[in-house]
Amino acid sequence: MKVFMLGWEFPPFISGGLGTACYGLTKALDQIGVEVTFVLPTMIQSRYATHVKLVTPDLLQSHTPFKVSPLRNVVFRTISSPLQPYITADSYQKQIEQSLKALQARRGHSGQFAGTLNYSGDMYNEVQRYAALAVELAAGEQFDIIHAHDWMTYPAGVEVARATGRPLIIHVHSTEFDRSGEHVNQMIYDIERMGMHCADRVIAVSHFTRGIIISRYGVSGDKVEVVYNGVERNGRTHWPAELTTIKKDERIVLFLGRITMQKGPDYFLRAAKKVLEKMDDVKFVMAGSGDLMHRAVEMAAELGIGSKVLFTGFLCGEDVQKIYKMADLYVMPSVSEPFGIAPLEALDNDVPVIISKQSGVSEVLKHALKVDFWDVDEMANKIVAVLKYPPLGVTLRSHGNYEVRKLQWKDCAAACNRLYEEMLVAAV
Repeated sequence: MKVFMLGWEFPPFISGGLGTACYGLTKALDQIGVEVTFVLPTMIQSRYATHVKLVTPDLLQSHTPFKVSPLRNVVFRTISSPLQPYITADSYQKQIEQSLKALQARRGHSGQFAGTLNYSGDMYNEVQRYAALAVELAAGEQFDIIHAHDWMTYPAGVEVARATGRPLIIHVHSTEFDRSGEHVNQMIYDIERMGMHCADRVIAVSHFTRGIIISRYGVSGDKVEVVYNGVERNGRTHWPAELTTIKKDERIVLFLGRITMQKGPDYFLRAAKKVLEKMDDVKFVMAGSGDLMHRAVEMAAELGIGSKVLFTGFLCGEDVQKIYKMADLYVMPSVSEPFGIAPLEALDNDVPVIISKQSGVSEVLKHALKVDFWDVDEMANKIVAVLKYPPLGVTLRSHGNYEVRKLQWKDCAAACNRLYEEMLVAAV
């Protein structure tokens, strides 16, 4: 089985859960012998790579292979493009202009790039340009199935399917309703809807997301299958003492994720205020970045809890593991969370979790405390309960860790591979 896969990001170039999911799924597909050509947009130079060796292209539109040593059946291709996950349409024009100026400064202004630097500066045109380059790249590849992750790659997936006649799977990790609530960006919604309707099959990461796909996008339920994400086991249960021995007299409650409307940072802070009214020996750590970062800092100050809230900025790699090891409790107050890998990672690091009922991961975690994102009183009560009553935390950790061990990427890969085979049989 050969799969042409389109994604936004891949380690080490990640800024959210999509990159983590793509890595886990691709690694598991590799282990069962599925051959994957993974395509992603990037303008990142090779010096920023860690375990990925990126070969810098000679021309802007070169399709550049880079190698990930543990993956034997995976070939990576990059298309030079400023497209980035989680960037908003409003900030896109400024971002793309900055990226192009930086690229011009590195490359110079020689005539060989004149035809490739003519961006109009809007996201829609760049997504379409990316789709055209993906079709060009696909012409030189051999594959049976096209698998596209989230909205920026949907037009590319649709165009490659039209050009090659191969079946198309759309993998929905998040929708515009998750990211923006009722105030959706019409362009992004239209792209998502087009991709879902053009696809032969649609994968949703939870029944929560499947319901949105059916009710909000008008997709037939027969076409939508739920495949839960897994968790990459950290494989390291004993950390050096200097990494985990922290002299502190405060308990640590952790928020780890993008600081955006979708993730509910304001509800986390309001709950923190109520917790601190009942117990003072608690510090709240907000690890992440996003468009509401400055507002969250201001809000902490306005609530009078600024000295009790620590903002770390974006964390990755071992820094994430370290912050989990420091935490006494992880809270995910998401307003709308299609799945939510972070709670699984927290439990894998023996951290008890409180999660929003408005999340896909709540469907698979039975031994986690659950709360409506808007109910900050109940959220605060549950935080206090875990911190004040150690047996509760022990129970949540032990049973939750057992549940996480059953959520493996190999099962996700097996489900995807079964869909691939079904689609190939149907296409005959």
